[in-house]
Amino acid sequence: MEKRNTVQFKVYGKYALFSDPITRPGGEKFSYQTPTYQAMKGIVESVYWKPTFIWYIDKIRVMKRIQTESKGVRPLKMNGGNDLAYYTYLKDVEYQVSAHFEWNEHRPELKSDRIENKHHNIAKRCIMQGGRRDIFLGTRECQAYVEPCIFGEGESAYDDYGEIDFGIMFHGFNYPDETGRNELGVRLWQQKMKDGIIDFCDPRLIESCRVVNTYSKNYSFKQFKEGVNFKIELV
Repeated sequence: MEKRNTVQFKVYGKYALFSDPITRPGGEKFSYQTPTYQAMKGIVESVYWKPTFIWYIDKIRVMKRIQTESKGVRPLKMNGGNDLAYYTYLKDVEYQVSAHFEWNEHRPELKSDRIENKHHNIAKRCIMQGGRRDIFLGTRECQAYVEPCIFGEGESAYDDYGEIDFGIMFHGFNYPDETGRNELGVRLWQQKMKDGIIDFCDPRLIESCRVVNTYSKNYSFKQFKEGVNFKIELV
């Protein structure tokens, strides 16, 4: 059942790099086989975002067969040097995304901006226009594009493929302005795909999706005051 304020779109590009944190300390990056929740959330926030609400990714559909390609790159180093590293990218990717937004209850100062139809209509227009900011798949060099679509429409390379278990993967961050706590959290979960569809768990429901949380202290979030650092625009 489709949730309120749902938007659906497809995102595609020549390359993607949803880097596995385990491979990064060695200076080389290796992509997960599928996108993470946080990467998809970053894409929809690049399309349209306001601190008044929080985007939730409900599900994605992998449209093209998973392929990888390795490239030799020379990373930028602050202290100089001419090192060579190998990055392994996903190649020729396309995903259908279904997401919805809910009001950020930890932002009571923005309550006057909770105009449901306004934000929903702006989000749909932004999808039609390709997003408000640059879209990329996991990392900056992987430029991507968004277009409206109907989730489930068209053929996927993984239709009737069955279930694939990708093991424990990075899920996303618990940011202070979304949790109301002055902590930055990191979530891990066991990601599975069935017939090309990944149903992401709600990050607020820890027990139901076997999410592991870790926290770092001493983080805070910006406060807003109407007429001082923001204003309400009726569209």
